[in-house]
Amino acid sequence: MATSVRRTTLTLPAAPLGPDNPLPALRAGQDVHHIEVPQDAGLPADMARQIGCAPLRSLLPAPLRDGYGRSRRPTDLDALVLENDRLRATVLPGLGGRVYSLHHKPTDRELLYRNPVLQPAAFALNGAWFSGGIEWNIGATGHTTLSCAPLHAARVPAPDGGEMLRLWEWERLRDLPFQVDLWLPEGSDFLHVGVRIRNPHHHTVPVYWWSNTAVPEGERTRVLAPADAAWHFGYERTLRRVPVPDADGTDRSYPLRSTYPADYFYDVPDGARRWVTSLDADGRGLVQTSTDTLRGRKLFLWGAGRAGRRWQRWLTEPGSGGYAEIQAGLARTQLEHVPLDAGGEFSWLEAYGPLDTDPAAVHGADWGAARAEVAARLEAALPRADVEAAYAAWLPYADQEPKESLATGSGWGALEVARTGLDLPGTPFGPATLGAEQEPWLTLLRTGDLPAGGPVPGPVLTAPAWRDLLESAPPGPSIDYHLGLAQWQAGDRAQAVRSWERAHGHGAGCLPLYCLAVAESTAGEPARAADRYAQACAEAARAASAPDPAARAWRVVLPALAREAVPALLAAGRTEEAAQLLAGLPPADPADGRFRLLTAQVLLAQGQPAAARGIFEAGFEIAGLREGDEVLGDTWYAIAEQLVAGGGPVTEEVRAAARSAHPLPERYEYRMRPV
Repeated sequence: MATSVRRTTLTLPAAPLGPDNPLPALRAGQDVHHIEVPQDAGLPADMARQIGCAPLRSLLPAPLRDGYGRSRRPTDLDALVLENDRLRATVLPGLGGRVYSLHHKPTDRELLYRNPVLQPAAFALNGAWFSGGIEWNIGATGHTTLSCAPLHAARVPAPDGGEMLRLWEWERLRDLPFQVDLWLPEGSDFLHVGVRIRNPHHHTVPVYWWSNTAVPEGERTRVLAPADAAWHFGYERTLRRVPVPDADGTDRSYPLRSTYPADYFYDVPDGARRWVTSLDADGRGLVQTSTDTLRGRKLFLWGAGRAGRRWQRWLTEPGSGGYAEIQAGLARTQLEHVPLDAGGEFSWLEAYGPLDTDPAAVHGADWGAARAEVAARLEAALPRADVEAAYAAWLPYADQEPKESLATGSGWGALEVARTGLDLPGTPFGPATLGAEQEPWLTLLRTGDLPAGGPVPGPVLTAPAWRDLLESAPPGPSIDYHLGLAQWQAGDRAQAVRSWERAHGHGAGCLPLYCLAVAESTAGEPARAADRYAQACAEAARAASAPDPAARAWRVVLPALAREAVPALLAAGRTEEAAQLLAGLPPADPADGRFRLLTAQVLLAQGQPAAARGIFEAGFEIAGLREGDEVLGDTWYAIAEQLVAGGGPVTEEVRAAARSAHPLPERYEYRMRPV
């Protein structure tokens, strides 16, 4: 059959994404990938340089996406199907362009881990993310802020005369346009993927890219790559070079032979063909290969420990089976960002397809022989020269203009085109995609001022060009508030504070007060931060109770503020004030475990460990629990220590007795490292 691209609908049990957090994302989030590299680590010079390259100061201008829960209902999702006589790929353009399924027709095999539910979880840089399939990660270390966002999609001509599916968008953390072109050459068993990232600016930009593929995991699943060593990253925040496959006395190429979650970044020698594969007990599975620009290869495993199994169940539903991830990136590790010169671009070709090998060879004790078996079978199925030729054939088509729009992404690229007049062949960001989110910024662009009125919850822009426009605008509550955000993002913290103080003086409401609270907290001033949080909550409460239509927006802001204010008040020793703030909130959604946890923490601070323990025993879930967050275990054991101490001091003996007498229940076990 001729290769085709068509629309369809995929119906899955899904938890709605809900609204974005209304507060500006001033922090970079809990960076579980931050490491302190010792002097004797022996890192290659380029790796050491790129690990320290341009870390995020905040998530601005991206919004924090934490409005989802865990109640799922059947939901129709727009999907695009790319198909030839050998493969069928199903893509979700409204969810980051995720390749949800890759089905091999001749063998009736699903090559990916296909999640039977859509359950958002707080793994993306800005929150909502879901597991399964092939995802395209751009921006900064972690899962992209576009994990659950729509991309533009269209039909374009393919190099072989057929049809190709193009996905593209403007990534806001680094202000870069990118595209992902997917096609199936006639008769091919391999999905071809051409990727291009362009830097249209007059300055160098740090670039991050990793293609993550979820693959089914079993007791005899083995992951292989052409390397004898890997850089191991665990959630103890260390990076060390280990041998492959055996490390610390265990063959780590079998994901379920590890206890805790971990990353293994394979040290693929220069000149070697880039590939990674996951094979089952019969030597069958998925292989990914690419041109050499995509140099990194990685295994992520959850491990067989209690926390890893708990996370897997959290991301899907019981009985679904587990998964590991095989990944490919621009650098050796995901801790690095690669500089892209002004006006430059990165481009490469990836290929995904089935692999059948001799199980005795690939599961044998001879690692070299196992790798050689994979390399030989891959070369027979898809020669390296053919991948290079496919890349060369694709490059002239990367600029082909889309023939037919299939899905619409955001209007942020169109706004940048309106500001700069950029011409980006192949990835049009047309004015028709501009919407309500961009409208205030179009006003600033056209008139030199933001619309009248104080700052309201909504999208922000913080790039240097927009900061220049804000600095040139007449002072006012909205201008000063947004200028403070741009200054904060640029690292000019003192100027940001002055701008927010001016905005507050102009009667700008609770948002500048929130920003000032974060600034005080970041500066190590818990008492002053608590004062600002209390002021912000009081201001939000007044706005939420006002008899006008705008009050509805502030009713969403108040609980978001309270979730940050209560811990800040507790840290400042203002326990009763924290309790009063919680008590004064409108009734929370019973399924929102964030407030149940806060209540337990307040009770603990009030010296009521038994009542705090009762909240845990009644049971609750925090839908937005972040990857690597240990707050549930920490709070549980703090309660246990008070119960054991009985009002006395908490000594090391008390701590040990508490852990022995009150083990953490399995439902709250999410710790991703030994503790």
